[in-house]
Amino acid sequence: MGFRRRRASSIQEARTDPETESVPLLTETDLLRVYEEQTRTLYAYVSRRTGGDRALAEDIVQEVWFRAVAAWRRRGLPERPRAWLSHVARNLLASHFRTRRPEPVAPAELDLMAGGAWPETESAAALLSWGLARVRRQHADVLESFYLDGLSTREIAEDRGLSERSVEGRLRRARQSLARRLKPFIEPDGSREDVDAGAGARAGSAGLLEEG
Repeated sequence: MGFRRRRASSIQEARTDPETESVPLLTETDLLRVYEEQTRTLYAYVSRRTGGDRALAEDIVQEVWFRAVAAWRRRGLPERPRAWLSHVARNLLASHFRTRRPEPVAPAELDLMAGGAWPETESAAALLSWGLARVRRQHADVLESFYLDGLSTREIAEDRGLSERSVEGRLRRARQSLARRLKPFIEPDGSREDVDAGAGARAGSAGLLEEG
C-alpha cells in the first residue's frame, strides 16, 4: 500500500536527517509495530465519524499516518500513540466537514437528540460531524465521549474530575447546541426543497462560526 512505501522512505530520511540526531531513532520495526497495533482502532475511529464513507475514511487515515511518520521521525514516538493519532484524525475530520455543506436528512435518521445512538447512515453521520465541527469544543468533546466512545456519564465524570450531575448538564446543553446547528438541515415534513432553501442561507453565514 502507499503508506508502507512512503513510510519506508520517511524512515530512511530519519536515519540521515541531522535534526533527528538527538531524538531516539525511529526504526522500521518500531513504526510497523505501532501501525499494526493502532491502525484498526484508528480506522474504526474515523469510519464511525464518517458514517461508513470508506473512501473518506481511508483518505483521512492515510493522511494521519503520513503526518505521524513526519512528526515522529523528528520527535520520536509519543508516549501515547493512540491519543496522538486520534487527535490528528479529529482535527482532519473537523477541517473536512467545515468546508462541506451537508445533505438534509429526515428526522427519523437523527434520534440523537432523544438520547438515541449515533446514526449509521452516511448522510446522517456526516451531518452530525458537520455540526460537531461548529459547536464549542467542550460540547463536541462530551458528545463524542458519550456517543462515539461509548462512555457513560459516570465514566466521563471520573475521567474529567467532575460530578456525574455536572456531566449530565453538559451533555444536555451540548445536545441543545448541536440541535440548533442541525435544525436547518432536518427535512420538514419530508420536504427537501424547503430545507435546501433555509440551509443554504444559514450555512453561508453564521453556520460557519463557532457558537458563542
